Amino acid sequence: MARKAVEAADQRLEDLLVEELPLWSEGCVVAGLDEVGAGPIAGPVTAACVVIDPQRVDELKGVDDSKALTARRRADRAEVIKGCALAWAIAEATVEEIDRINILQAALLAMSRALQMVVDSLDEVHHLLVDAREVPGTDIPQTSLIKGDARSLSIASASILAKVHRDEFMVRMATAYPEYGFERHKGYGTSAHLSALRRYGATPLHRRSFAPVSSVVYQGSLF
Repeated sequence: MARKAVEAADQRLEDLLVEELPLWSEGCVVAGLDEVGAGPIAGPVTAACVVIDPQRVDELKGVDDSKALTARRRADRAEVIKGCALAWAIAEATVEEIDRINILQAALLAMSRALQMVVDSLDEVHHLLVDAREVPGTDIPQTSLIKGDARSLSIASASILAKVHRDEFMVRMATAYPEYGFERHKGYGTSAHLSALRRYGATPLHRRSFAPVSSVVYQGSLF
């Protein structure tokens, strides 16, 4: 059983390197980008950018789409990723920015910020692998991959860093707003969250441009 598990991990790592290996063979410095938090009705949208060290890929066995991992496993892999990366960065777009420019543009803004932080720390980045998006405002060649967090090690690594960072933020916010259960749903519109929203009104963390929140605000239940 242990041998089969090792073989499965090896195969999964190989599958996740299909996009990176040809680029690395050409000497490219490859950055993976992903964002999390587009769907919740509360909290920022968070993006991460990761440049994996090709010499340390074997240490990244077990990295996968953040949605496929438990919270404990994500936290463990996040620390490994940070240690194995040539560079990494996490950036956000605030609730106010989401409400002002819409969630899609805010997600792209967070990704652009994370990318810029990585570019600033490295001499060059030659190619971007991006989950289902194209990062605006950059001349760096990029490949947009649908479900990229399940297809690319670099994107999967970025998805883990972004997810862990955002979840930790929402857990901290639960101490400030204990009625809402942010530590459980991380800002997603669960039935319990919506019930709390209707009962207590909107906090500064809530996205007023999102329908469940705006309906409460317009009814005069503003926090």
